[in-house]
Amino acid sequence: MSLPAHPAGAALPLSGATGPRLYRVGTLTYTKGALLQVVFWMLWGDFFFQLLEAMQTLTPLLLRWHGASDTLIGLVGGTLSSIVAFFWYPVVATQSDRHRGPLGRRRPFLLWCLPPVVLSLMLLGAARPAGERLQQLFAACGVHTLSAATCSIVWISLFVVVFLLFNAYVVQVFACLVVDVIPAEVIGKFTGLYRAVGALGSLAFNRWALGWAEAYTFHLYLLIGLLFAGAFVIIVWKVKEGTYPPPPPRAPGGALGSIREYLRTSFRHPFYLTNFVVTLFYWSSLVPLNYVVFFATQAGKEGYAPTLGLSLQAFGEVKGWTFMVQIPVFFLVGFGVDYFHPMRVAVIGMALTAASYFCCFWFVHHQSSLLLWWSLNQVAIAVFLGAASALGPRLMPRERYGQLISANLIFGMIGLIFAPPLVGGLLQRLGDYRYAFLLCSGLTFCSFLALLALQAQWKKLGGADAYVPPDPG
Repeated sequence: MSLPAHPAGAALPLSGATGPRLYRVGTLTYTKGALLQVVFWMLWGDFFFQLLEAMQTLTPLLLRWHGASDTLIGLVGGTLSSIVAFFWYPVVATQSDRHRGPLGRRRPFLLWCLPPVVLSLMLLGAARPAGERLQQLFAACGVHTLSAATCSIVWISLFVVVFLLFNAYVVQVFACLVVDVIPAEVIGKFTGLYRAVGALGSLAFNRWALGWAEAYTFHLYLLIGLLFAGAFVIIVWKVKEGTYPPPPPRAPGGALGSIREYLRTSFRHPFYLTNFVVTLFYWSSLVPLNYVVFFATQAGKEGYAPTLGLSLQAFGEVKGWTFMVQIPVFFLVGFGVDYFHPMRVAVIGMALTAASYFCCFWFVHHQSSLLLWWSLNQVAIAVFLGAASALGPRLMPRERYGQLISANLIFGMIGLIFAPPLVGGLLQRLGDYRYAFLLCSGLTFCSFLALLALQAQWKKLGGADAYVPPDPG
């Protein structure tokens, strides 16, 4: 494959060797000042995006407050939404990659998804009064077998799905927008800043918002939704996309032909399949973390092993500190991945993550030890995530980036479909939430083995010096 004289993302002199530098990505050209402005607004959006994503961590608590079992929490909080995403993400990715319009191919989807995302958050926050009203309505119709709690759980399940349908656009399109507007030569530094700012958003939520979640549920959901909508309206206004070549012709055969083309070009090459397996196990390893809140606070279940007994406010403070320690790590990793290559850094980070989860299982016995070992675990995760964020743009072809990202997410969703009921059922049988850390460790180790296989394939394809994304078709 021949390369252009000046690949997208390369820094070019404006006029002569001593002129100011230009940064290019696609048809976009930035001076240093213009690039800094784009980076600022993308990081601005990332902060509020992380606030939005943090709201999903409340789903297990919402369900527990209405008496849901661990298995039901796993089904509703993980499997149900993941099944929807499994079938929906390819549609979202194809729409985004193929769209051409005055606002580009990414920003229109960010703009139109804002109202339904905010509305679904508001309705999730209103689960308790909505369940009571539904129970009264059913009782008036002669149905007296449904409790208010059952109605609230059904309400939560419904609007978790609605939220996911529209949040899928935010997750995928925002990630693809990064690659479309940030030059490749600074992508490592940007993703380090991106992750650091995201950690600040998670810190803000857990330190100052989580403790109010039970008493002011609706107010919190409404506030986060409005903040997110306002921030992303500014993103659409301030961040401009370049022009794109026409999308490839549609596959013959209508919808079925498009599905066959998607499957053929997404899941055929072994290199990309190995990358997807890394995601499968890593996303599965995140599922047991939903139960750490029950290990740290009150299990609320008779016959379970003793927990640490923290208040929800104290747990939020501990979790907030774990995000705080990530921030400087993300900054350092952002510079390190550009120098050492994200593949090498990701392998180190994944190994440390698996080991630190194992240490959490053995050595956490009170609030201070939870803070210490969970913070070390989050440092290891920061090393991996900082590298992994820069790895995708280095490994996947730009012309099919959205499609392959969606295929990667499909594998992640497979993990989120099967892991929640298995993890929930196993923890329910064990009766001890401490084992959540051990499950995280085992699943992360499986992801580490897949990452080693990916690294070996990457070296055969040229490694750091000569790698070119292979044709997925």
